[in-house]
Amino acid sequence: MTGTEIMAVVGFFVMLAGAGWRVWDRVEAKVKVADEKADKNTADLAAHKLHCAEVFATKQGMQEQTSQLLRAIEGVGNRIDGMNERLDRAFEQQPRRTTTRG
Repeated sequence: MTGTEIMAVVGFFVMLAGAGWRVWDRVEAKVKVADEKADKNTADLAAHKLHCAEVFATKQGMQEQTSQLLRAIEGVGNRIDGMNERLDRAFEQQPRRTTTRG
């Protein structure tokens, strides 16, 4: 092999190494951008979770509200039952009218 052939082979490998390095550098840049975007999304998600925990109802709170509503509905049902009993008593105690024909 002559000096020019050796220089051509070395130049070819240097060119391949440079191209490989450039491709690797671009991949690293894209990975870095994606990582920064993921970090921002993680922070946004954490803020949203905190907001939801502060604003929306908990399971225990929902159970308490449900039990209060059921007690209120039961009270209304009892009043309706009481109304039926009062109406029954009112009709039972009406005096019978006697009619006389003359």
